[in-house]
Amino acid sequence: MQVITAERPSARRTPSTNIPREASYRPHEGKFAIITGGSRGIGAAIAKNLAVKGCSLLLIDILINCAGIAGNKSLNDTKLGPIEITQFNAQYHVNVLAPLLLTQAAEPYLPKDRSGRIVNVSSVSASIGCEGQSIYAGTKAALEAMTRVHARELASRATVNAINPGPVWGDMYAQAGKEFWDVNQKYVDGAPLMDYEDAEEHKVKAGGGEKGEEYDRIVREGMGGRRPAWPEEVAGVVGMLCSEDGGWCTGSVVCANGGMKMSIA
Repeated sequence: MQVITAERPSARRTPSTNIPREASYRPHEGKFAIITGGSRGIGAAIAKNLAVKGCSLLLIDILINCAGIAGNKSLNDTKLGPIEITQFNAQYHVNVLAPLLLTQAAEPYLPKDRSGRIVNVSSVSASIGCEGQSIYAGTKAALEAMTRVHARELASRATVNAINPGPVWGDMYAQAGKEFWDVNQKYVDGAPLMDYEDAEEHKVKAGGGEKGEEYDRIVREGMGGRRPAWPEEVAGVVGMLCSEDGGWCTGSVVCANGGMKMSIA
């Protein structure tokens, strides 16, 4: 467990995320956020987004490694065998039960003025029927259903929303392999924001470090020239939902997938 406290100028502490700050744009000054999966990928970008805006963060690392658990397997898969109960239970425990219990544990400590914010990270897989994701897509659909329930149950305390990103750039996606990318290709081809422009080449190379050149080649040759999202792009949507500007949005699943869901619907 790791606690990160944002450096901030002296200012009055308040239980509300909706009180503006005049000195600088730090709308989450004095706030304390819990982010599961906050040490890598989307979670790390969300943590940085909120910390810059004055929020102190609790990163629960023990959940981070499991929060993104997924396993692609079709019904009676000819290569991997049939779907097993243990695989079902593992994904539902991490992707559904964990956020349910964490929300329940946080509920007594939410503010009383509806200024609280809860954002669940779902997946576009819950909506598009991606082959091999019977379990994973089901867990994310369950999370979206819980989002709507909790939006009503916690209406006097917090807004509750979800986002549904598609592919997100990082080691895990880059190493997923050609077979997985090929399955995704028909879904990403119609996503208007996933076109890999030459101007973004430096981002891939910089983000990949020593593997930057390899990642650039993978996107161009292995992913059909369709790029995943940058974690910061997804984090920006979460940051908006956590701000005062997101105060009239609750029970929603906000698309943060470059138009991938739109291209399927």
